[in-house]
Amino acid sequence: MHGGTGTMAEGAGWIRRDDTGGRVRLVAGGRWTVADIAALDEQAAGLAGDAAGPVGIDVSAVAGLDTAGVWLLRRIAHRLEAAGATVGFAGIAPGSRALFDLVAANEGRLPPPVPRPNAAVAAVERLGRAAVGAGRETVALTAFIGQATITGLRAIRRPRRFRIVSLANQIERTGLDALPIVGLMAFLIGIVLAYQGATQLRRFGAEIFTIDLMAVSILREIGVLLTAILIAGRSGSAFTAEIGTMKVNEEVAAMNALGLDPMEILVLPRIAALVIALPLLTLFADFVGLAGGAAMTIVSLDLTATQFLGRLHDAITPGQFMVGMVKAPVFAYLIAVVGCHEGLSVEGGAESVGRMTTRSVVHSIFLVIIADAVFSIMFSAMGI
Repeated sequence: MHGGTGTMAEGAGWIRRDDTGGRVRLVAGGRWTVADIAALDEQAAGLAGDAAGPVGIDVSAVAGLDTAGVWLLRRIAHRLEAAGATVGFAGIAPGSRALFDLVAANEGRLPPPVPRPNAAVAAVERLGRAAVGAGRETVALTAFIGQATITGLRAIRRPRRFRIVSLANQIERTGLDALPIVGLMAFLIGIVLAYQGATQLRRFGAEIFTIDLMAVSILREIGVLLTAILIAGRSGSAFTAEIGTMKVNEEVAAMNALGLDPMEILVLPRIAALVIALPLLTLFADFVGLAGGAAMTIVSLDLTATQFLGRLHDAITPGQFMVGMVKAPVFAYLIAVVGCHEGLSVEGGAESVGRMTTRSVVHSIFLVIIADAVFSIMFSAMGI
């Protein structure tokens, strides 16, 4: 709020003490606004001094006044009153009288305290927000899966629209480039399984069954599951980061403006590439994992390679191998869909890209584990 004082001296705000005539008087002039409040407060410090009896504060020379200025004038008056003086204001312009009255009426009035939330209510509220957010995310992801499926069927009907170069590039990035890390992981997991199995089964004199344990675990579960989790952290996050960065840079909006379909250009090649690459990576992981297990088993059980291969031939069947391979395309589809969906959901800047990339990895791994549990129940019911 601002008030005027008619024709008064212009310039920076000031205040001085005048003791002429045996009566203490403070004279204020210039601008008394929020921009000058700090300097004016320093000038007013110590003016009360030994003031006693009636003291007048003359504001007729004030050239500009706002709420902060009135508040400071009244604070000076309170200091004088605390020193034993009786304070009165003089020279208040008619346009500023309402401002003085408003500040006086609201002095000492504090804002209402912020209520402290109940801990139980806050916990229920957070749980509700999380549930609603999960429901919305599920609906959005389901809609995205449907849209991606329709785009894929349309590409099958019109093969010339499918981008073979982009598909080959994505297969190289998601499959070929991932071979070293997948191979190292599978080899070490094979060693760990063989070592732990031999250690436990030796207590019962059944260490020869270490080969059965290691082979069945790798082919049915460990090979495909750990490969999928590794690819979710590697390729799924890359999908989100790449598409999210394009969304931030408005490249996706430019595609829409040109009449191009981002689902067809960005999403479909990535989904198809991962659906092709993950089964091949799973096959590679199975063989490398068995090689790692063979190395540890031969050393720990003092077997020959021929004995190991003979026992391995008796332990596994084509059905056990196919159980793991059937899961791979489903896991790949889930990882690719989630990665692309989170990338297209990016809004804002780099912070949103990082947040969505983290969500992509977490959601992908979560869905892969759920799908693996569903497969296990289904295969168990089928007797496989």
